[in-house]
Order: sequence, then C-alpha cells, then structure tokens
Amino acid sequence: MKKQKLKKKIVRKASHQRKTKETDIKIKLDLDGSGNSKIKTGIGFFDHMLEQLAKHSNINLEIIVKGDLHIDEHHSVEDAGIALGEAMSNALGNRKGIERYGFMLPMDDALAQCAIDLGGRAYLSFNCKFKREMVGGFPTELFKEFFRGLSMGLRANIHIKAVGENDHHKAEAIFKAFARALNNALKYDSRNKGSLPSTKGLI
Repeated sequence: MKKQKLKKKIVRKASHQRKTKETDIKIKLDLDGSGNSKIKTGIGFFDHMLEQLAKHSNINLEIIVKGDLHIDEHHSVEDAGIALGEAMSNALGNRKGIERYGFMLPMDDALAQCAIDLGGRAYLSFNCKFKREMVGGFPTELFKEFFRGLSMGLRANIHIKAVGENDHHKAEAIFKAFARALNNALKYDSRNKGSLPSTKGLI
C-alpha cells in the first residue's frame, strides 16, 4: 500500500521594514490569517481604515509607523502604502496558483467599487470626490496617495470608484471594498494546480 504524500502547506507571511529620512515603518502580515490587526500609525482615522482592511481581507496585519507627523501626515500615509504593498508582494512570492483578480460594497448611502489585478504591474485609477478636506482628522486627499503607494509596492492594478453623501461612509466603503477584492484575488484556485494565472508564464 502506497503512502499518501502530504501536501506541504504554503506559508504566505512576511516581515518588512521600510526606513527613510521621513518614516520608519515595520510590518508583519499573514495573508491567510483571520483579520486580526495591531495598527499604530499615529493617525487615528488611518488606523481605523487599516483595521477595516485587515478585517475584511482576512489578513493578519501589524503595522507600526513612526513618521514626521510634526510636519504633516503625507509621508506617513504614502510610505505606509508602499511598505504594505511591498510586504504583501513578498508574502505572495511567485504568485503561482492565486486567483489574481478581485472585484467589488455598499455602506448606507455610499457605494464603492474596486477591481484589482495582482498581475505584477502597478497602476492606480482612483475616482472619488470628497466634499470635506478632512474626515476624522485625516486629510481626504491622502486616501489616493495611500492606494498609489500600495499599488507601487504590491505591483498591482487597482481601480477604485466611490459615490455617496457621507465622506466617512465613502472612505470606509473604499477600504472595505478593496479588502474584499484583495481577499478574492489572494485565494488559491485549485484548478490552476500551482501554475501562474497568465499565458505569459510570468507575472
């Protein structure tokens, strides 16, 4: 009787640090987690959004950001996006067997749509107009900068569109929609049998 070979479980975890003159960012994540998070960026509303991202993507996420907040939030937010994208890319490894694509979230008056392609090329389309300059003490113009940095670090196409009346609801819907799209794209497709989701053989 032949012994059945046990499949080796693929571990998709990463520890990553990005350090510049403006910021020092440390990240630990597990792409196959349960949505647990420990977020400390020094920016309360941003922490809340990243917690939503972790929860709704089922990624275990720890982010510690030390930035030049005495100047403004820009460097901390943009660099956090880049560092998070880089950490996710490291955890993905060769990207074999993943679904690659993810789509989508309504939240009361707001509707956010997100399409993502983990195909190895960075691009961001961000279509959302905010009525206020600040939401929860967070500059609304920096939402786009965060996702731009994330797209660069992750090497992913990210398309985001949101409409609604309440700016807080729009922001939260965007992060949740992105999280669900990411959750879909990160899943393994058993039919791929560990192959790359591309006819090129490289992503």
